[in-house]
Amino acid sequence: MKAAFNKATAKDLMTTEVLAAQADWPLNRLAEFLVENDISGAPVVDDTSRLIGHVSLMDLVRHSASGIYQPWKREVSEYSKGAYRYQLEGRYTDDEINMLRVDGDTTMTVADIMNPTVYVVSPDTPTSIMADMMIRGKIHRLIVTDDDTIVGLVSALDLLELIQDE
Repeated sequence: MKAAFNKATAKDLMTTEVLAAQADWPLNRLAEFLVENDISGAPVVDDTSRLIGHVSLMDLVRHSASGIYQPWKREVSEYSKGAYRYQLEGRYTDDEINMLRVDGDTTMTVADIMNPTVYVVSPDTPTSIMADMMIRGKIHRLIVTDDDTIVGLVSALDLLELIQDE
């Protein structure tokens, strides 16, 4: 059972299996990574696994090159196709979805489009502070670190699930 909202901390909510993008990945690899793992963003690490930024689907859409990439048409399960398309439709118009382009300039990498500002919390950070950070920063996830090592991730969904369980 999870702790009550006002008593919970990052360590109570965090996902410990954090998937990270590599800074040197080309954009098509990033798009495949996001789709394959059914996620909308990830921390970015360098070749020494040091946290250097964060990248999201929105970053990819904003900085995409020519050619249309439609991840929901990849050879994945029907559920994943529908779920991913549904996620996109909930946030973007059909025109914006159709603008998702990643197969033009193959020289662009994750490092070129990532946001170097990362919202980091410790495992002992209370939920009220995490919620405040997400609201003020207009972000969907916080990276949990311990001695500069990524140990988890807390998403807005994690906070909502905690509230729902009360």
